[in-house]
Amino acid sequence: MANIFEVPEPGNDLLEKADQVCLASKKIGQTENHDRIEALNFMADYLEKNTKEILEANNEDYIRAEKKDISKALLSRLKLSKEKLDSGIEGVRKVGDLTDPVDQIQIKREISKGLILERKTVPIGVLGVIFESRPDAVMQISSLAIRSGNAVMLKGGSEASLTNTAIVKALKQGLNASGLDENAICLLTSRKDSMSMLNLEKYINLIIPRGSNELVKFIQENTRIPVLGHADGICHLFIDSEANLEMALSVSLDSKIQYPAACNAIETLLVHKDIAPVFIENAIPLFDSNDVKLIGDKRSVELGLKYEASLEDWQTEYLDLILSIKIVDDLDKAITHIQKFSSKHTDGIITENLSTANKFMNLVDSAGVFHNCSTRFADGFRYGFGAEVGISTQTLPPRGPVGLEGLVTYKYFLKGDGNIVDDFLSGKAIYTHKDL
Repeated sequence: MANIFEVPEPGNDLLEKADQVCLASKKIGQTENHDRIEALNFMADYLEKNTKEILEANNEDYIRAEKKDISKALLSRLKLSKEKLDSGIEGVRKVGDLTDPVDQIQIKREISKGLILERKTVPIGVLGVIFESRPDAVMQISSLAIRSGNAVMLKGGSEASLTNTAIVKALKQGLNASGLDENAICLLTSRKDSMSMLNLEKYINLIIPRGSNELVKFIQENTRIPVLGHADGICHLFIDSEANLEMALSVSLDSKIQYPAACNAIETLLVHKDIAPVFIENAIPLFDSNDVKLIGDKRSVELGLKYEASLEDWQTEYLDLILSIKIVDDLDKAITHIQKFSSKHTDGIITENLSTANKFMNLVDSAGVFHNCSTRFADGFRYGFGAEVGISTQTLPPRGPVGLEGLVTYKYFLKGDGNIVDDFLSGKAIYTHKDL
């Protein structure tokens, strides 16, 4: 892939900020659970106090963005209504209700008499998050970072710069009021800084990109820092021959139109040939009435669709009111298509046959596999994680919506009483390996 950005070395100003964030991460990593919960409540309080300023900033960002050549999907993500802001603030508080992910003992084992091994969860350290046009992500990510004992460096898109600045100002006020170091949340404002972040491997422990396919792939290929995230969100829904027609239509529609700009909205609908005639007959007026453009394969066009799909359509994340439809002969053909074109984000099946559903869910290798429900449920908040820093489509964990449990790692703690390996070689000591 040709480089679309330069990756400059970080300047002194950025290095100074990184030092401050790194120091703050050490401090917050040592705080007690109740201190971090209190900090979240203060952060939510100050977001509420600054609601007017935040919404005015967002309105100004939106007006500016409308005058530029910006996609509908980005505009949709940029808009921060009062209801959306209130929901985000409530989400900050709810993160405090979640179980503390830090200092959890995963293993406690007697290795030998007087030699005890523990594996405990610890914060990752400093998170570097680069995102586009999603000001509500600032609240989600910051609350999850603080709750899990991490610090965070944020770089949002220029189209949301005023909104992000207003939100971060309120969050830092909340941290200050709680007694925690406000440097645990740092907002970078220049494009150069966002790219320079990729060279901060001595300071940043994990990069989380949330943006376009092009941006995510570039970041993955141009940093030595571990990257968590996904590039595409090409999600599928398969309508089996034994699907309940009313359910299939309802779930298909919700999976597409509930929020078409989201990465968990379906882009391709696969329909079993036996149910295709009746399903498409009912789907065309339903989707037309909701302004969805349907693009289908030859068999779908023969059943009434106006537009014929190309190979590119099966590989496209529309993020818009466009849906491609393909008729398949059986379950195996549906799975084959998904295996070829899915981004391994979320794929679902509608069927009344439990055996068919289980086969689909076991063979489709995506972060989320759903049965008889909308793909729009693939979300950290809806999973009960409080919020999410992003969705990972990689096979290794964390996978799917990443909440608190994805923002901690673990360390091994071994406590002894003068134990030495030579005693085991000479027979003076033995391994007991007893779980405690």
